Amino acid sequence: MRIVTFKRIQEFSYQHPQAKSALEDWYHKTCRAEWSNLIDIRETFNSVDYVGNSRFVFNIKGNNFRLVAIVIFASKKVYIGFIGTHGEYDKIDCSLI
Repeated sequence: MRIVTFKRIQEFSYQHPQAKSALEDWYHKTCRAEWSNLIDIRETFNSVDYVGNSRFVFNIKGNNFRLVAIVIFASKKVYIGFIGTHGEYDKIDCSLI
């Protein structure tokens, strides 16, 4: 998969250094993956949630952080729409990301 918005990972890691290692792990696993559907994503990240409209929620660092990504299977692209703490995630509407 090709992650289009890697800069968000860099920016969030700078602000939250405790998340850096887990985000790098997510990034490398995602780059190596070749997902075609939710089942494929769950083989890589078993706790992923599909929230509709091509949006998937990933738990980062034991669910301390959440990452919302738009996954376009046909073009093998992943757009990071949101990275935040669990509390910040609770305040957003994933369908608007």
